Amino acid sequence: MSEVGDTSGMSDTESEPPAARDAAPIDQATFRTVLGNFASGVVVLSAMTSDGPTGMSCQSFFSVSLDPPLVAISPSRTSTTWPRLHRAGHFCVSVLTAGQQDLCHAFAVSGGDKFAGVNWFPGKRTGAPIIDGALAWIECAIRDIHDAGDHYLVLGQVLDLGSATGEPLMFYRGGFGSFRSLSPAG
Repeated sequence: MSEVGDTSGMSDTESEPPAARDAAPIDQATFRTVLGNFASGVVVLSAMTSDGPTGMSCQSFFSVSLDPPLVAISPSRTSTTWPRLHRAGHFCVSVLTAGQQDLCHAFAVSGGDKFAGVNWFPGKRTGAPIIDGALAWIECAIRDIHDAGDHYLVLGQVLDLGSATGEPLMFYRGGFGSFRSLSPAG
């Protein structure tokens, strides 16, 4: 596993592309509103630690590569759960269904036993909790971690995965919903 890239030999301006050096500041509220137009799925990230299971909600998750199979997550630098997931060296992504919005809220709070009353089973490869009834699950080993502003960009090497049937929980314009296919995937 590699850590955040070494840019010690570069100045701040050398590590930015030329266009970024000359860019006007972007208003954070506008940024959030505009990017809120991109619907995303909602997942719970989990790991098994020496203190038991730990987890957090996340909507910054995406596939990266088929060969090798890689996914990415982007936890906030201020997350109190991410350091525990990082120390575990692995994580499991449970893709939530439209009926699991309450789990998203439960795993979004800081502190407490987020797994109290939650049905889950251990992943075969890492033992990380897989949320019972999840639409899909992906067990990963942490492969790389990169600085990404006020977040980290974390690459996970996929170790095992599986899926079920159902409708995904979606996040769009600050609210939750589900997905209805308008046409078959081709």
